[in-house]
Amino acid sequence: MATAQSRRVDYSESTRQALVDSAVYLFTKRGYSATSLDVIAKRARVTKGALYHHFSGKQALFEAAFGAVETAVMGRLAEVVAGPGSAWDRAMAGIQAYIKMCMEPSYQRIAIHEGPVVMGWERWREAEEHFSYGIVKAALESLIEAGEIEELPIEVTTRILFGALSSGATIIASSADPKKTAAEVATTITRVLEGLRAQAAPETADTVAPVRRLRG
Repeated sequence: MATAQSRRVDYSESTRQALVDSAVYLFTKRGYSATSLDVIAKRARVTKGALYHHFSGKQALFEAAFGAVETAVMGRLAEVVAGPGSAWDRAMAGIQAYIKMCMEPSYQRIAIHEGPVVMGWERWREAEEHFSYGIVKAALESLIEAGEIEELPIEVTTRILFGALSSGATIIASSADPKKTAAEVATTITRVLEGLRAQAAPETADTVAPVRRLRG
């Protein structure tokens, strides 16, 4: 009995995953408005009845697809931020990784372009915070604890940086030249953090001069 029940659960989970995978692919390729539930079910090789068993409708399925995309992207980003090196090196690697992820088709289409329209601004913003706010906050806490940046109110600083990253993602996704814009966004956000870093450990004239000569 337990084995039969376990098999039913596994089948149910695999069906749901197939529908979400199908939705991610089709929403990325065609967009939300041009994708029907029929074609999603067909690509997932399940009946429409099975689709409604798992999802109340198209928006519910979109939100599941949104969650799948965000989970995958933020999972990879969390690994980078928790990787080897100093807190500063990890933060810089995290910025570069996130900017690169902003150019991925599924993240651009579903998380950035379609998300606010389909889910509504408030719901989308809440979902964005749910997936990525914690990563930004943890990275800032590590920088402060390591003495890399000035000790500032963590919640306020996190929201400001989170907003900058979110706005940067939107700018990249809307750009006619995403690669160039991505580089500009990465440079700008890095410079902002460098400004905080310089204030954290004021340099004397004796230490600044050699650095300027090297940069020159």
